[in-house]
This record gives sequence, structure tokens and C-alpha cells, in this order.
Amino acid sequence: MIACGALAKDIISVIEANRLTHLDVQCLPAHLHHTPQKIPEEVRKKIRINTEKYDKIFVIYGDCGTGGVLDRVLEEEGGVERIPGPHCFSFYWGNAAFSQHCEDEIRTFYLTDFFCRFFDDFIWKAFGLDRHPSMVEFVFGHYETLVFMPQVEDPVLEEKARDIARKLDLRYAYRFAGFGDLERTIRSV
Repeated sequence: MIACGALAKDIISVIEANRLTHLDVQCLPAHLHHTPQKIPEEVRKKIRINTEKYDKIFVIYGDCGTGGVLDRVLEEEGGVERIPGPHCFSFYWGNAAFSQHCEDEIRTFYLTDFFCRFFDDFIWKAFGLDRHPSMVEFVFGHYETLVFMPQVEDPVLEEKARDIARKLDLRYAYRFAGFGDLERTIRSV
């Protein structure tokens, strides 16, 4: 499996919990989300490096802002499959449930365990908000609600998510997601 680094901990948890010893995971850096146009070619490189080593390659990335380019690359590389969904928020919640509610939540900022845990480095500092606090309104001003959708119950992360919502001046909501379609997909690979 070729996966997003933001999913690594959860993928390993699912593999270990289900004793899926036949699976091998190689992750690309999570920071590729800051430049989604690079994701397809980085995935292509990983596929080509591993084509001779494995009978089957499966990709665990949503479209993640590639505008369909990732799917075109996977087709060009022999029809490599990927987990369905536009992004991890969708497949964690469950793609069917997410698609039913996404129109109603268009002004929602979602946090998974990873994005909550690494919010300060991955979002706050990476977007320069630590140096330019006046940009917070520009970046987050169109959001109304922060939905924390954790994979595991963790009171420390939940409190951090509440703090992030306060920092961004957003309403806070908690929606336990677990591993959703991620686990179902990994178990079927």
C-alpha cells in the first residue's frame, strides 16, 4: 500500500488490530497536502519503484485536491486502485455519510486525530499564522464550525480540538469517526 503519511498511524493500527500480515505500507510525506499538485507524480514514482516487488499495489489517498489527476495517473500505471473518496475526512466518516451531509457543512473545518495532533506545525506555522496572526481571518474567516472527528477516543486530543476551535473563533462539534471506510478498505485489500 502506498499511503499518505497523515494516515500512517491509523493504517498501522488497522493492520495490527486485524493481523493483516500480508500488507506492506510505504508512506509519502504528509506535507504533500500543502502542494497537492505534487501528489500524483510522487505516487507514480512509488508505484514504479515497487511494481516488480509486489503482485498488487493499492493507494490510500483521497483525491486530496489533485482535481482528478491522481486517478488519471493510477489508470496510466496499469489501473492501480485507490481508496474511494475525495479526502480522508470523507472516508473516515464513511463516504456515503459524508456525501449526504457535505452540502450542509460547506463552511465546516474538519480535524482528524492527525490534523489535531499536528495542527500547530502542519497548519498554524505552515500557513505563517504564527508570524502573521492577522491572516487568521483570511484563512479561516469563511468557516463557521470546527468538527473534530477522531479515530480513537482521547480526552487530551479532544481538549486540544476545543482549544483550536476557540483559537479560530469557530463553533466546536465532536463527531466520533473511528476508521470508517479506511478500515473496511484495508481489510478487503
